[in-house]
Amino acid sequence: MTHNMMPIPMVPGGNLAAYTQAVSAIPVLTIERERELAEDLYYNGNVSAARDLVMAHLRFVVHIAKSYMGYGLPLADLVQEGNVGLMKAVKRYNPEKGVRLVSFAVHWIKAEMHEFILRNWRIVKIATTKSQRKLFFNLRSAKKRLAWLTNDEAHAVALDLGVAVNEVRQMEGRLAASDMNFDVGVDDDDDAVAPIHYLEDRRADPALQLEESDWEENSNQHLELALEKLDGRSRDILASRWLGESKATLHDLADRYGVSAERIRQLEKNAMNKVKAILEA
Repeated sequence: MTHNMMPIPMVPGGNLAAYTQAVSAIPVLTIERERELAEDLYYNGNVSAARDLVMAHLRFVVHIAKSYMGYGLPLADLVQEGNVGLMKAVKRYNPEKGVRLVSFAVHWIKAEMHEFILRNWRIVKIATTKSQRKLFFNLRSAKKRLAWLTNDEAHAVALDLGVAVNEVRQMEGRLAASDMNFDVGVDDDDDAVAPIHYLEDRRADPALQLEESDWEENSNQHLELALEKLDGRSRDILASRWLGESKATLHDLADRYGVSAERIRQLEKNAMNKVKAILEA
């Protein structure tokens, strides 16, 4: 028989205090009742049993969410994400493993909160690898003060978390950094310099693209005219050495013309000088 509970939303909504008070009023399950509900869900797929298990543990989600308030994110959002993790845990819970649901669910609850924090704490992701995630959520509590870690403290944190010291330093710098608006907002200081003013992508300027295209086309035309003024052998040597997809070696051309590689090098140098003189004329 299930508990008679007032309907409680799974999402805190606008009144977090009322939500917290409501979930705190839900009776805590005894070991026997928890196992009864868990077995009913596990063996019979009873959705009502799953609901009772979730409702009885909502207070636990709020408790965990409060430990992540230092990241500047709304507590209600953290609770909501944690509730998703709790429901996933209830769905996967096996009562035959001999572990209380609260011990099993903590991993799923924290995992959802971690994902939410990493997605929303900064505009730019600062923790993408497994070791970076571990650092992100442990470094704040490992630091004993607001100042930068000393070398001994950094080595101690690295040893404790099983990461390299330079990773500790990098994450410490990322935690200390802050986001900057790409553009200056209407309420910002008139003297503020936003990245939009010094991170210009000149490649996207149509005028510059047209100018570069015209310059390239003009240069190619001049080069073709200069090459036409060379003798056939010199023109072939330059084309084979510099203009083809497969570049010929000096020895390849030496074999082709029956001369030494040094002679090919001299002819190449003379031809390049002539082309340079023609282009500069």
